[in-house]
Amino acid sequence: MEIYLDNAATSHPKPESVIKAVVKALTEDNANPGRSGHTRALRAGNTVLEAREAVSSLLGASDPFEIVFTFNCTDALNLVIKGVLQKGDHAVCSALSHNSVLRPLFELQKSGVITLTILSPESNGFLDPSRFAREIRSTTKLFAITHASNVTGAVQPVKSVSSIARMHGIMCLIDGAQAAGMHALNVNELGCDFYAFPGHKGLLGPQGTGGLYIAPGRRLKTLRDGGTGTSSESFYQPEELPERYEAGTVNLPGIAGLMEGAKYARENLDKIIRTEQTISQYLYEELNKIPGVIVYSPANPLMRTGVISFNIQDHSSGAAAQALSEEGICVRGGLHCAPLAHKFLGTLSRGAVRASVGYQTGLSDAEALVKAVYALSKRA
Repeated sequence: MEIYLDNAATSHPKPESVIKAVVKALTEDNANPGRSGHTRALRAGNTVLEAREAVSSLLGASDPFEIVFTFNCTDALNLVIKGVLQKGDHAVCSALSHNSVLRPLFELQKSGVITLTILSPESNGFLDPSRFAREIRSTTKLFAITHASNVTGAVQPVKSVSSIARMHGIMCLIDGAQAAGMHALNVNELGCDFYAFPGHKGLLGPQGTGGLYIAPGRRLKTLRDGGTGTSSESFYQPEELPERYEAGTVNLPGIAGLMEGAKYARENLDKIIRTEQTISQYLYEELNKIPGVIVYSPANPLMRTGVISFNIQDHSSGAAAQALSEEGICVRGGLHCAPLAHKFLGTLSRGAVRASVGYQTGLSDAEALVKAVYALSKRA
């Protein structure tokens, strides 16, 4: 039986309610939401609305129509970055960012559209918000910050960064890929303009789902224009949310599953947080006891998610992850699509092994990983 410790990539297992909702959407409610007036299509439309309400409640948004569904978190991040930044603008982001933030920003910089400043974290792995303030120029348009590092799990001071942005009339985008559904949050309290999230991680939904919170009054240039089922007489994309950013048929089965995953996460959030903190803290403490093992995640479980990254002796992270896989333990080695984070850690050449616990990870799973890492360290 496999031990699954790769929840930062995709959560597993999915709640039974998620699976049932996907099946129901493909059978009983299989129709095009928002495109027809018959009963089946109306049921499909109600499912999408209910999903919007469930995600809105989980994120603390005031209005479910502030939630836009996207293909995934990467799609949501691209929508903001390319929908906000224009010729001559300046953006500031973090070296802890995932490539879904870095690549669109670097591409805009390469093509001469923007200038870009990248801030490294302090030696403790956390960003200093005051450094964002020091980098502000007259052309600064956007701060982009990850809520929690997908490499170390370190939860960043996003509220402080957002507050600085707001004081200076700068927009703030938070990448919530590693926090939504795994960390208590309220987008209104954070004060951000945009919060991007995946459906298949902490929200426990299917892959190929995600979304974006858009604060009241914010509008973006669209990435896609097309059918919305509303304002069909117009040749232009509607201004209203969410239709403006949801051109084409939405992923009904995925959104139905996301609805149930968001409900599950909201109803069990305290338990999920306790489980991830307890198990990850066990891993942090026990892995640190093994000679030759280096752990990169923060020591304080209140300041990280359920991510513990480490290396074993001189093993490459890929070889170590493969060896653990042969023992039936699913972890992820490599650079985790975050090269600047690994450059900061000094692990750019070999990456790191990442174990990420989930809502159903048990102590026995963590014990098995520690035992396997110990045995692997002895063979080095």
